[in-house]
Amino acid sequence: MSTLARTDSATPRPDKRSELHLAREDKGDPLAAGDTGIKHFVLDTNVLLHNPNALFVFKENHVVIPFAVIEELDKLKRQNDDIGRNARECIRHLDRLRSRGKLIDGVRWPAASPTVGQASSGGDDTGAAEGWDVRIDVAEHTRPNVLREDSPDNRIIAVAWSLHAAGKRAVFVSKDLNARIKSDALGVRTEDFENQKVDADRLYRGFLEIDLAGELIDELYAERMLALERVAEALVDTDEEGATYTRELIANQFLILKDTRDESHTGLARRLADTGHLIPVNNPRKPTFGIMARNVQQTMAMDLLLDDEVRLVTLLGSAGTGKTLLAVAAGMAKVFNEERYEKLLVARPIMPMGRDIGYLPGDKDEKLTAWMQPIFDNLTYLLSTRGNPMHQSAESHTTEQRIRKLMADGKLVLEPLTYIRGRSIPHQFMIVDEAQNLTPHEIKTIVSRVGEGTKVVLTGDIQQIDNPYLDQSSNGLSYIVEKMKGIPIVGHVMLTRSERSELASLAASML
Repeated sequence: MSTLARTDSATPRPDKRSELHLAREDKGDPLAAGDTGIKHFVLDTNVLLHNPNALFVFKENHVVIPFAVIEELDKLKRQNDDIGRNARECIRHLDRLRSRGKLIDGVRWPAASPTVGQASSGGDDTGAAEGWDVRIDVAEHTRPNVLREDSPDNRIIAVAWSLHAAGKRAVFVSKDLNARIKSDALGVRTEDFENQKVDADRLYRGFLEIDLAGELIDELYAERMLALERVAEALVDTDEEGATYTRELIANQFLILKDTRDESHTGLARRLADTGHLIPVNNPRKPTFGIMARNVQQTMAMDLLLDDEVRLVTLLGSAGTGKTLLAVAAGMAKVFNEERYEKLLVARPIMPMGRDIGYLPGDKDEKLTAWMQPIFDNLTYLLSTRGNPMHQSAESHTTEQRIRKLMADGKLVLEPLTYIRGRSIPHQFMIVDEAQNLTPHEIKTIVSRVGEGTKVVLTGDIQQIDNPYLDQSSNGLSYIVEKMKGIPIVGHVMLTRSERSELASLAASML
């Protein structure tokens, strides 16, 4: 099956609809046999609101925008949020295309917009395929009886249905599950927008486990370095079909080393940036702001958090694995003790779990307290009984007073991500909690705000997504993990063991 033209390098997933395609081939469906010709991709409004550059990723095919989509974009363009911003950006794209020709006839697009190159890798018009265009459909299409209700969704689906009924290679693309069900029920080929999706089941974990000769483990710790080719043989593995392959070890990826002859003899190493060497990783002998790593993944996370050469760290794991606590502890140690950064900035997306409780009373700081309470919990824990140098001169102050003083001095900043756009953030230790509720575009916006000397830590659990338009494959945290892996200044660890409490661990694994 030929799926959406991707600009990313996500691993293609096996086709789960082969039986449906066989059935279509029996009925003479033009998409069933070969599936290599030019297609007509009919885009739903939510696709353009998710990513305005979706207009330009279906290279060498027709992109059809139903007129009902233009009407919906017009209604949404005045909103002062990302939906309104994306609606306005999409309208600007269409206006640039309009200057090149009539949209009702179709406008070839590769060089029409300054942002198109990033979205499509289209280059210029040279060698563009015939019919490689964007078109607005203004026709009144006859709808089947099941779509007789006059709603925007039905008018949009009717465009794809009419193309399909006329024998065209029509594909309806929508992020609305119900719209996809309705379209598919009418026999129209239907797909989700997968340009910014990753395979959540094969998400990069940040570490590998290998069996190694005990002498090499001892050499690693004795020499404080080990050439990568010395472990090349141990990286060879066998797949499910019995074929052998070599597992790739990328920059800042960890290796859990197990002695082939003694299970109790183990080691932990990390590939140093993009060099050809491994370095040993040890749990710090002294607590980091009163915190010690409790398992091997936490040791990996702390190693990345305390390494100033690693500018972006992503921590992914279920509830209770210590993502936020480790990040805050490392940030406090770097800002308050080592003074490596000027301030600690902690931000969270404003995304409620379940029904919202409505407007909150008070000024901005009072409203923010409710949203930032999980961060206050971690700060309270670290500043209460953790035995760090800050306590020696502040026994008479309560934990709340110490937090307030840090905020008043500008050393600690807690804020929502609502106000992040347009800022430049230099020389700060920045933590973005609950990053799984952000879209790929929002993640890009945040990381692109980073100034010189700033370290960014993104934490989240892709099993607990509160944003109704995201899932494990399309959220910004999963996207940045896959897109940024292997870059020398980026590190990632997937934490798997809950350390919050026995009950929390049981709940995370069994519920």
